[in-house]
Amino acid sequence: MWRDRLGQLTGTTRTVRLGAAIALAVAALVGCSQPNVEEAEPESSGPVAAELRSIDPPAAEGAFSPDVWVDGSGLLMTWLEPLGAERSDGHRVRFSKLTGDTWSSPVTIVESKELFANWADFPSVARAADGTLYAHWLGKTAPETFAYSIFLARSTDDGASWQPIGKLNDDPTHTEHGFVAWVPDGDALRAFWLDGREMAHDDPMTLRTARVGGSDGAPVGTVELLDSRVCECCSTDATPTPDGPLVVYRDRSDEEIRDIYSVRAVDGAWSEPAAVAVDDWLIEGCPVNGPAVAADSGLVTVAWFTASEDRAKVLAAVSTDGGATFGKQVIIDDSQPLGRVHAAMAGEGVGVVTWFARDGQRASVNLRTIDREGDLGEVRRVGETTMSRSSGFPRLARVGASLFATWVEVDEASTSRIRAGWIPLTDIAAAASG
Repeated sequence: MWRDRLGQLTGTTRTVRLGAAIALAVAALVGCSQPNVEEAEPESSGPVAAELRSIDPPAAEGAFSPDVWVDGSGLLMTWLEPLGAERSDGHRVRFSKLTGDTWSSPVTIVESKELFANWADFPSVARAADGTLYAHWLGKTAPETFAYSIFLARSTDDGASWQPIGKLNDDPTHTEHGFVAWVPDGDALRAFWLDGREMAHDDPMTLRTARVGGSDGAPVGTVELLDSRVCECCSTDATPTPDGPLVVYRDRSDEEIRDIYSVRAVDGAWSEPAAVAVDDWLIEGCPVNGPAVAADSGLVTVAWFTASEDRAKVLAAVSTDGGATFGKQVIIDDSQPLGRVHAAMAGEGVGVVTWFARDGQRASVNLRTIDREGDLGEVRRVGETTMSRSSGFPRLARVGASLFATWVEVDEASTSRIRAGWIPLTDIAAAASG
């Protein structure tokens, strides 16, 4: 059985062998509504521009793949930059901290020609309870195009310097590993990732987890298997809840149904994988369009892209019991969206979803609120970019009384720049009430 694989930004493009299924995801042909989906109210006009105050990071022209982490000390951001004019020159992972409206001078965590740098599976930084920062990136382990592992580094001086500490995955196979999601877990961090070790034997991609850091002194704890058959290249996302970590991802059945699933900590053990919602999306290949999750205590918002029933859309569902159960999925956008979702919580029982919507020949970076009852707010437009893979994925985070939004803007000359801005929660509240 073939697998559609990610196209790299390092110069190798994966052969796409999807048939009509992926065409539905890309072309977003209009189909019939589903009985288990709550229809959004028709919109009388286009999205309203968000009240955005620009605060672009100190990233070089050509930078891409931003990611963010927020804690009590501020906002941490990572991104990728090319080392030269040619993709074969390699890449570097850069880090900066935003305190108030001031970015720290960017620091290089790692640079190499062996970095596996692409548009959908990007590096990140997270902070443990003791203040230690941990970073991850993808590095080649063999000449084969898709032989790469997840490498780690840590910093004990708030990101001024970084020390490599080895791999996150504990297997020696030259297969695919990536799409890491971090979440606090006691005095340590919990990492979730897609692990391809079984693919060395022509078996499916798996979802695995391990604790990183903490008082036991081991950089990486025992690696645990959470799901033995998942979509090969849809991103994961995770969030803390009162019961413990919750991870969301795209599952893959024996019949090639690819719905959004979750696994959560329950009484110190991992639950069985459970569907967040049943889309019944039959697609014989990975759509490279994973889910997003955000939580505020027991209130959990999950958003995702699907093209089930020949109809592309962004959906969301809300849980009020820490992810044990979810309400009816609600349509965020069914106007041929590209998806690539992310999510944050805005307080007062309101979640916020961001995604790429189609806007003529370009893509609009939009956001929309969803409350605990599943009611939607007005669509806000944050920025624009291209519909190509080089635009990557938008990211969203709450920092104090504002939302921080970042995305990759790609102009007509295909030059990429990382954009970012503050959106006051008052604007989000207005959108929710609207």
